[in-house]
Amino acid sequence: MAFKAVDLLGLSLVVDYDTVFKQAGVDVEIAGNFCPLDASEDQIIAAVGDGDAAITQATYQPFTRKVFESLTNLKLVTSVGVGYDKLDVDAATEFGVLAANVPDFCLEEVSDHAMALILTCTRRVCQINQIVKTRGWKEQPDSFIGSEIWPRMSKLRGSTLGLLGFGRIPQALVPKARGFGMRVLVYDPFIPPEVFRSFGVEQVDLDRLLAESDAISVHTPYTPETRHLLGLEQLRKMKPTACLVNTARGPIVDHEALYTALTEGHIAAAAFDVTEPEPINADNPLLQLENFVVTAHSAHAYSSANPGLTRRAGEEIIKVVKGGWPYGLLNPQVKEKYLEKWGKST
Repeated sequence: MAFKAVDLLGLSLVVDYDTVFKQAGVDVEIAGNFCPLDASEDQIIAAVGDGDAAITQATYQPFTRKVFESLTNLKLVTSVGVGYDKLDVDAATEFGVLAANVPDFCLEEVSDHAMALILTCTRRVCQINQIVKTRGWKEQPDSFIGSEIWPRMSKLRGSTLGLLGFGRIPQALVPKARGFGMRVLVYDPFIPPEVFRSFGVEQVDLDRLLAESDAISVHTPYTPETRHLLGLEQLRKMKPTACLVNTARGPIVDHEALYTALTEGHIAAAAFDVTEPEPINADNPLLQLENFVVTAHSAHAYSSANPGLTRRAGEEIIKVVKGGWPYGLLNPQVKEKYLEKWGKST
């Protein structure tokens, strides 16, 4: 009997999975059962049915304890992308299900975007652009730009970048920041000390990161523990000249606290690719602030990104069918339970 993979995203319209599987010499049937990104648990359960594997976007589609408990034939969930906010990894492990993401997807793109947002804040790019478009380009330095904006601009060389989290994306950001002459501090209590040493960055606690950084870039995963990790108490510890960049997940920063910090001068500027909620509500007061920039969750994007990403989901299925482990395995502790339940080769 063929191994059944259920495509919940409609990716089989982009990638010819049948050909991918045939070329790999595996007997896999791909079933396209599209589910909306805001699908309920019951919709996911109905769509996957007796499938052996599910291709999903677990930043949005819920794979909860209830889902794993209901899908008794499920062996693999592969989430397209880096994020997996709504994938209960502990529950997957309990039920002997391999959970995987694509951890190396768009590392350069997102780290480029973070660097671009740092430059946007420190060089006041969007603010100057908007003034020119709405008020005109007046002679400098006696214009509003020269008298009000120029004094708030800063250079990067000699400044300090604080990285909140030190996974693959912020690691890719380090040489880019160094190219601008920035010193790099990192807060991540889960990374071994030798990793910090290998990148030549300084490991610090959160309070020191907040106090010493001229720019802070958020890269921590979104978990119950990191929700609103940066609230008003933390933002008040930042330099009043500092900027905050977020290309990770919106809820890591308390947006009400961010508004207060930006309007009361606790920080100078913020540039976010991600918000809470997404899309950001049109009446959110942050959108009225000249020192807040938002880029609509676009950091991952480039013209040829999606085909490679969608193909990776099929490649993970091939690995499992051939008796291996997914490259992006999130729960390596599941291996013993998986072998006990399903055997090495499926």
